[in-house]
Amino acid sequence: MIRLHHIPGSRSMRVLWLLEELGLRYELRLWSLTDGGMRSAEFLAISPAGRVPALEIDGRAIFESGAIVEYLTEREGRLAPRPGAPDRADFLEWVHFAETQANIIQALNIHHVFLRPESARSIPLMKLDTKRLAVTARALEAHLSGRETLLDRFSAADCMLGFNIDAVFRFLPRADYPALDAYGRRMMSRPAYRRAEEAGGGSLFARDFYAVPDA
Repeated sequence: MIRLHHIPGSRSMRVLWLLEELGLRYELRLWSLTDGGMRSAEFLAISPAGRVPALEIDGRAIFESGAIVEYLTEREGRLAPRPGAPDRADFLEWVHFAETQANIIQALNIHHVFLRPESARSIPLMKLDTKRLAVTARALEAHLSGRETLLDRFSAADCMLGFNIDAVFRFLPRADYPALDAYGRRMMSRPAYRRAEEAGGGSLFARDFYAVPDA
């Protein structure tokens, strides 16, 4: 039995997408950010920090997106270079780069989407995190120019990073990063991504774009 603990629009979408790419059967357990359930003893026994994703598999629970992705690809022997392969380090770099970028996105989400009242927001921090996000986007733009995927073939690193792209363009102008935009569209057009969206998709965003307000 495989059970994924999931919130629509959250980073657990990466694991849901990967499960679909791998063709594995799974059960989806949905949680809410707002009802307090993720602070329950039941959930904390699965994910000690009270966060998704968490995956119950092989008689245990695993949390953290990158750890789950590495575990699933090694377990299944697919969608990742094997340990010792020449491009294994590249795979691991992009898996963890995705989380670096996601943490910046999370900071922007807090300011733009979740923090109330709006007067509690820090505009200098919003500007700083937008610039930090742009640094990651420029790195990806350079890497993806002339490429279809992060490695020379689709891999689970694309599930990790491809999930970020919609959120990136909620805060940065899409037109400034054409290769990254095209990459994101390719990822979201994959049949497995669309199945994951149907099974547990959703968005945290109410707007197409969030500009940093004037001070």
